[in-house]
Amino acid sequence: MGTDRSGVWAAIAALVVISSVPPARSQGAQAPVTVSAAISLTDALEAVARACAHDGGPAVRFNFAGSNVLSRQIVSGAPVDLFVSADEAQMDLAARAGAIDMTTRVALLSNRLAVVTLPGGPAIGDIRALLQPAVRRIAVGDPAAVPAGRYARDYLRRLGLWEALEPKLVPVSNVRAALGAVENGSADAAITYETDAADAHTARAALIVSGADAPRIIYPAAIVSAAPNRQGAERLLAYLRGPAAAAIFRQHKFVPLEPGA
Repeated sequence: MGTDRSGVWAAIAALVVISSVPPARSQGAQAPVTVSAAISLTDALEAVARACAHDGGPAVRFNFAGSNVLSRQIVSGAPVDLFVSADEAQMDLAARAGAIDMTTRVALLSNRLAVVTLPGGPAIGDIRALLQPAVRRIAVGDPAAVPAGRYARDYLRRLGLWEALEPKLVPVSNVRAALGAVENGSADAAITYETDAADAHTARAALIVSGADAPRIIYPAAIVSAAPNRQGAERLLAYLRGPAAAAIFRQHKFVPLEPGA
C-alpha cells in the first residue's frame, strides 16, 4: 500500500509495546522470530516464549498492541513473522490483503469476557448491575476497532442493554487500557477479558460472562506471507500448539483449542 517500511516502524514505535525473550544459551545467535500479538496475550506469550527458549527454541521479539493496529501494520508491510490476533475479523483483514499464509492459520485459543472492578467497588452480580447509578463510567475497548470492544457491544446488544449502557461507556485504545482505567480510578468498571482480570494488579473479576449469549472468542494465529524468518515462525507456531504452551496458557485462563489442548 502507500505506507513505506520506515513509516510502518515509526507507527510501531509509537503504538506498540515491544519486548523480547532471548534464546537459550545453547542455541547461539539464531535469528529471532518477530511476533505481532494482541495485547491481552502479553503475560501468557512472554511466559510461553521463556519456556520455548529454555527448551532450545528461537529468540522471540514481540510487538503487543490492539489487533486492529497490528493487522494494519502487517498489511502495510511491517517485517513480521507471526501474527496472533484477538479475533478472527482482524486476521481476515490481513488474509484478504494476502498478508498471511492461509495454509498456516489455526484457531489457537479461546477466552471469555469479564467485568472488572476494584475491591470494594460496585457489586456486579450480573451484567444488568452495570445499569446501577453507582457505576458511572465503564471502560471498554473501542467497539469501532478493538476486538474486546466489539465482543462487548455485540453481547450487550443481544441482551438489549447496549442503548442504556452506551452513555456510560468510555472507549479506549485496547483492552489493557480498559483494565488500567479501573486500576487508576478513572472508571468504576471495565469490560475486559477474563485473562486480563487474572493478571491484574489490584482489580478483580466481579463477573465472568458465560451462558448461551456469551460471545465466542477465538484467537487465530498465522505465519505472515512475507515472514523474514519463516523457519523460526514455523518452529514457534508448532510450540504454541504443543502441550508445554497449553499448560502455560491455561495458567493464564486461556483455553487452548489445538493439539496441545
